[in-house]
Amino acid sequence: MSKAKNITIVCLLVVVVIGAVNAQRGTDTLQVGVFVNPPFVIEQEKDAYSGLSIELWEQLAAKMDLPFRYVRFSDPVGVIRSLDYGDLDIGINPYANSPLRMEKFDISQPFHVSSIGVAITSSTQSQFQVFVSNFFSKEFLNVVLLLLLILLSFGTVLWFVERKANKYQFRPGILGLFDGLWWAAVTMTTVGYGDKAPKTNAGKTIAIIWMFTAVIIISSFTATIASTLTVNSLAGQVNSLEDLRTVDRVGVVGGSTGEDFLREQDMLSIQRYRNTETALLALARKEIEVLVDDRTAMLYLIRNRQLEANAELLPLTFSKQYRSFIVRKAHPLFTTLNRHLVSEIQGIDWKKLRGDYNLGEE
Repeated sequence: MSKAKNITIVCLLVVVVIGAVNAQRGTDTLQVGVFVNPPFVIEQEKDAYSGLSIELWEQLAAKMDLPFRYVRFSDPVGVIRSLDYGDLDIGINPYANSPLRMEKFDISQPFHVSSIGVAITSSTQSQFQVFVSNFFSKEFLNVVLLLLLILLSFGTVLWFVERKANKYQFRPGILGLFDGLWWAAVTMTTVGYGDKAPKTNAGKTIAIIWMFTAVIIISSFTATIASTLTVNSLAGQVNSLEDLRTVDRVGVVGGSTGEDFLREQDMLSIQRYRNTETALLALARKEIEVLVDDRTAMLYLIRNRQLEANAELLPLTFSKQYRSFIVRKAHPLFTTLNRHLVSEIQGIDWKKLRGDYNLGEE
């Protein structure tokens, strides 16, 4: 019995030691937080990623012989929260630096410089194509119908007043209504044929009111019709932050630096989207007029998703930002990681890698 008991104790000790070793190995495996954000993190398939941040991190991990596993999140907020709770070791998407983040986390050497950009809807149609398309549009039809309604209203009132005293020019019945419409149209356009003219004092009073009213109406309708039939482009209208404030439908990515920037400017009437690609597709469908987001991400997606025909990136930029890895506070690997990162981004390979993603020089 004593021998069997000893064997049992030895087996238990072996199991405990193996469990402790495996637990230690699991602890040594870095938990790396990522969220899909082209061109920095691009999802290839389940749990497989590529992109500028991914390639940079994997080069660093190989040099430092670090075992790791990716933990995917839907947005940057999830990564920041998990780092704060101690569930992650590092977030490798490019994060904008700030005093609050430096207080709560360790921030690496910046490896990318970006800014907040502005994208608008665009059209590759010719002026003639746009004119024909808009001529048969619902908006133009509404303008024409409203104009006809106003003409018919004034023409009907004049016909009703003139139909007895001036029955040769304003005939009775349905033909008389057409006479009134004709008079109102000729008067509004200042053609002045003279074939229809009021004779009664009441009719002349109505005519004077219509003449002055028509001057105002024709001016506003001319501008409305002209804008409806031509290209409606914001490219020449958004040149500053003040111009941006005048746009009605502005989109941002929820939880992004773009949203933070607009909130700082008290621009709270915004449409939020899950990620940059979803927001750009909404811009291409003209659900929004302007998208405010990371310029690098928008430029990459417009080119690689072939959205040039529907989305245009303006030269306007705001808030230049230095982007870094973000590491759990007081992490034992931070100093070594930062040293290797500085060495990596100063090398020729890093410039080539940026060129592969059409990012060019910083």
